Amino acid sequence: MENGRDTFPFPYQPYNIQEQFMQALYSALDQGKVGIFESPTGTGKSLSLICGALSWLSDFEEKRKQESAALLHEGEAALSTVTAPSSTSSSSAEPDWITDFVKKKADRDLVSKLKDEELKRKKREERLEMIRNNVQLKYAMKRKSCEDEEAIKLLQLSKEEQTEPQGDQEDEELIIAEYESDDESKTKSRFSATEEDDDLVEEHVTKIYYCSRTHSQLAQFVHEVQKSPFSKDISLVTLGSRQNLCINDEVRRLGSSQRINDRCLEMQKNKHDKHQEEGVKRKRGPAKSVCPYNKATALQQMRDDVLGKVHDIEQMLKLGRETHSCPYYATRLSVPPAQLVVLPYQILLHEATRKAAGIQLKDQVVIIDEAHNLSDTLSCIHSAELTGAQLCRAHSQLTQYSDCYKSRLKAKNLMYIKQILFVVEGLVRVLGGKVGQNPQTQTTQTGTEMLTINNFLFKAQIDNINLFKLPRYFEKSLISRKLGGFVEKYAGSGVSLHTQNSIKENRRTEGLNRYLQTLQSNQSTTPADQQGSEAEKVLSASPMMQVEGFFMALTNSNTDGRVVVQRQGTVSESSVKFLMLNPAVHFAQVLEQCRAVIIAGGTMQPVSDFKQELLFSAGVGEERITEFSCGHVIPPENILPLVLCSGPSGQELDFTFQSRDTPRMMDETGRILSNICNVVPGGVVCFFPSYEYSRRIVSHWEASGALSRLANKKKIFQEPKKANQVEQVLSEFSRCIQRCAADPGGLTGALLFSVVGGKMSEGINFSDDLGRCVVMVGMPYPNIKSPELQEKMSYLDKHLPHNGGKSPGQALIENQCMKAVNQSIGRAIRHRGDYSSIVLCDRRYARPVTLSKLPEWIKERTSTHTTFGPAFAALRKFFLEKKQKQVECHLQPA
Repeated sequence: MENGRDTFPFPYQPYNIQEQFMQALYSALDQGKVGIFESPTGTGKSLSLICGALSWLSDFEEKRKQESAALLHEGEAALSTVTAPSSTSSSSAEPDWITDFVKKKADRDLVSKLKDEELKRKKREERLEMIRNNVQLKYAMKRKSCEDEEAIKLLQLSKEEQTEPQGDQEDEELIIAEYESDDESKTKSRFSATEEDDDLVEEHVTKIYYCSRTHSQLAQFVHEVQKSPFSKDISLVTLGSRQNLCINDEVRRLGSSQRINDRCLEMQKNKHDKHQEEGVKRKRGPAKSVCPYNKATALQQMRDDVLGKVHDIEQMLKLGRETHSCPYYATRLSVPPAQLVVLPYQILLHEATRKAAGIQLKDQVVIIDEAHNLSDTLSCIHSAELTGAQLCRAHSQLTQYSDCYKSRLKAKNLMYIKQILFVVEGLVRVLGGKVGQNPQTQTTQTGTEMLTINNFLFKAQIDNINLFKLPRYFEKSLISRKLGGFVEKYAGSGVSLHTQNSIKENRRTEGLNRYLQTLQSNQSTTPADQQGSEAEKVLSASPMMQVEGFFMALTNSNTDGRVVVQRQGTVSESSVKFLMLNPAVHFAQVLEQCRAVIIAGGTMQPVSDFKQELLFSAGVGEERITEFSCGHVIPPENILPLVLCSGPSGQELDFTFQSRDTPRMMDETGRILSNICNVVPGGVVCFFPSYEYSRRIVSHWEASGALSRLANKKKIFQEPKKANQVEQVLSEFSRCIQRCAADPGGLTGALLFSVVGGKMSEGINFSDDLGRCVVMVGMPYPNIKSPELQEKMSYLDKHLPHNGGKSPGQALIENQCMKAVNQSIGRAIRHRGDYSSIVLCDRRYARPVTLSKLPEWIKERTSTHTTFGPAFAALRKFFLEKKQKQVECHLQPA
């Protein structure tokens, strides 16, 4: 292992760059490095990650097994050796037999420990072998599962026969249990609610955590694992949220992730209470609902099935329904023995979520894919925002809850509830409003204020509250869930209030209902009934989870974040937002605990700010960082990147904010696109810097007739603003190009107007005819007037070193722009045989510092043109040669 590895198991003959990638990855993992790996999309990055990392894991386990065997042999040999009596007196104060006894005891302890580890390892291997060979165990458990189902049906029947309760006993589940502050000893596992599950929990083996941004990217990675040579030998589990993994239709119908989480946790608690009450006469009251999919034997069966064969999320949902077992909890039980854990960013990068999922990073390997926006992702995960409407609603709901159950809550609970109400009241006061009044009718002076955490606490007059204790209270008392249940039960969420105690209940919640109805009546109504029902769900749901998140954010260091107070005319529309300025403080936990961390992406350039902001600031030394970047697998002649400094009429292309809206600049852009559509076959994708600019320039072309001229050559499509319409637009775009290819006499293809940073600039593949040319109009710089961006720039200027005479804040602006450009132009060229052109329309792209931030494989082929003629000639020649080559290929005999 010291010298790395020359060959790797691979489903086909790997490209040279794939072999180099795997060798560099193997070396980085073996040496415990933090690696930054860049491999363009279309070069087989996922398979290289899989085969390189799993080869290292296999070798590491084998090496550790050999070392343990050698140590065990030495230890047993030392124990069997009889120590000869010493002829000379010992110089130490202790007799020789004591020294010998201590040494022997240490050897015995070591041998015992090694034997224990070896026994556990063999048991794990035998169990996995048993599962994979599909022996009788699986069928025995299936029979047991059927018996459990029958028992549950009988239990349900007995519950239905029970009489309705009297008085307030039906609200028992909404009462907060007695709270003992700072008593950590009673913390229970979040994924194992009963004592019967304890035997399911195993210790963690050495594993690789692979995380990416979206569930579709994770599913794609799992499919690559299934195609790899390791698919039969690896234990893989995919983690997701309850919303993605729940198979209980009653819970899934709740819709929002918060409601699903609350209901699931409530059912878990009911299951725990049921076990505690066994053998004890139960109080009269309605039978508490438990989830029929959360049974120990069924969970164990599904855990074994998950570990025995590689499944993606869809396959796990199907498996869960077949085994009548919960995929959410079964996957969490699968984490300790799994060798490869696949999960979204949010679960791994957020400490509380990580712990809840049972993830332990100590001495493990983490691979973060699609990591080009890792810094922004970390900042977003650890930021929090609350609107005035949410704050007022939370205060009203918690006040109603406290008044309703005042006589049944313990003194310490009432004290903490009063503190929460006091803090919420202070936050509303900062926005210029008062609690107890409708936030939509309370006006406030418009403006934005940026404050440090300490100054914000002083301004809100809540600096006397211990904000570190409140998040702990939220976590242990489950007050957010209790309040959510209270609101769902009594506040117009579809639950009937006409029970035996309806008069009393209505009196209790009269103020809450009236307040919610007032908010609802003041909402702007939409013609669609579905939108109305969604608004009702939002209003009736408790925002206490968001309040809890904001409280937690305020416990960050005073220097690491800022609080943005935005007043928007009314208290309802105003907001307080915690802005995380130093994401490195949270990423440091991952870097410190892990054996190795690999940060990978298709376009990681520019990496300078990435290293400075996330790695050096987290305490990682230069010696621990390793970088790898490779070119593309396509031949150099298959890509034509052009920088246009001027258009067909000689107009200089300057898309700065001051000049991009001028009619002559918009007209020139139309002429450029018209010329491109004349010579480029198939699909052309044109990226604009923003939705607003896209709207303005298309409206101008419509008025001037330029749009109709474009439509005569290619059918025009526009990126939709709604995410659920993207698939439809892409499908129609693809079908149009296919039809045009089949009918050469009509249109030459399709033209798609898209937006940088939009829904089509990342994660969408415009391969082959879908993206023969990518046009970038202007440079997509972020809004420099944004208070958040200005504060971020100021923070970087103060805390990071200045390089090359440029401030870190200014470098941030340029790097954000070029990262967005690289993501957009990377949508084309998706495989070895693909070809495409890239046209960068703005004279500023010709600057050496800007060109240097392009991916190496694009930069080395880029040509800059001060006039349009030579650039257009190069573009026409490029596609004529490709057409000629295709004709020659068709004429060649088979």
